[in-house]
Amino acid sequence: MRTLRVSMHKKTQHKKTLQEVPGVKPPEKTRVSGIAMKRRKKEAISVDTYLEHIRKCEISWLSKAITLVESKQKRHAEKASGIVKACLPYAGNSIRIGITGVPGVGKSTFIEAFGNFWTEKGKKVAVLAVDPSSNIHKGSILGDKTRMETLVRNKNVFIRPSASGDSLGGVARKTRESIILCEAAGFEVILIETVGVGQGEIAVHSMVDFFLLLKIAGAGDALQGIKRGIIEMADAIVINKADGENLRLSELAKTTFENALHLYPEKENQWTPKVLLASAITGFGIASVYETVTAFIRLVKKNHFFEKNRREQEEFWLHDTIASRLKHDFYAHPEVQKELTRYLKLLSEKSTTPYEAASKLLEIFRNVKQRAES
Repeated sequence: MRTLRVSMHKKTQHKKTLQEVPGVKPPEKTRVSGIAMKRRKKEAISVDTYLEHIRKCEISWLSKAITLVESKQKRHAEKASGIVKACLPYAGNSIRIGITGVPGVGKSTFIEAFGNFWTEKGKKVAVLAVDPSSNIHKGSILGDKTRMETLVRNKNVFIRPSASGDSLGGVARKTRESIILCEAAGFEVILIETVGVGQGEIAVHSMVDFFLLLKIAGAGDALQGIKRGIIEMADAIVINKADGENLRLSELAKTTFENALHLYPEKENQWTPKVLLASAITGFGIASVYETVTAFIRLVKKNHFFEKNRREQEEFWLHDTIASRLKHDFYAHPEVQKELTRYLKLLSEKSTTPYEAASKLLEIFRNVKQRAES
């Protein structure tokens, strides 16, 4: 009986401790989670703060800014736009080099050797490496930072791998804005690596000053490359992996490409594209590629093509952005989505033509916009 009374007494004491203390009100709102607090703190950071840290070339802040730029969330769009706009006055002072080539040509190894060479010349280098995306999670799957072991440890180099997602030919959706941020951070050479699957070269060509095509001898893709027309865009062709037993084949490939280049008309920039041999592993030819790029930049700045090309690129991306926004607004509208399904069914039944269906859908979209404006 005594044991029972003690237990009941303890229970009564415990109950009292749970009672509300007079005069003390419980909190009206639940405490915000740690993750939400961090998110709000991040969003509260001003554009000027981002600019200040980017101008000091603080890599963590540069990375955060690029993450905002790449984000597809609407709440990030306004902040990202403000950061890019604030960086514009400090951008445009770099050499932008596009590097492309089929998988297996040795792009990452070449970029590592080429990037280190630029830093030896006292330049700060940013590498925007656009990886192919996984079809499942849309993430970056090549991992260029893990394959550029020495470059990633270079204090004068910034490497940013980005998943290409569903953007044109593997070119990251916001690569151009990332270039501006890197330039504002003081990077003097921007290397843009593309997926090299034959779809994104035009997009890359429209955002760089110098376009470099990597090839390897004996791959059987020389004529295919000529047919694609990619050689016409190239300012230099580098036959990579020109070492050991492959050197003789590389020299033959060099002659083949030099002969092919004579078939193309003279470029507006008055530059004659070069064919070079290189081995990223041994370092052979890297200095020649560097000298070719610098000679090109001297020429196009002297004949004023450099500025003209950049103006045309800005115009291209203005029109491209307008087209992309209009396309997004069109397909995102509920009425268009509903009617699109119906017209696709009519197409399969051969009850309409693609031209007629497109005309009707565009008319529906125009009517929707007019109703919204009135």
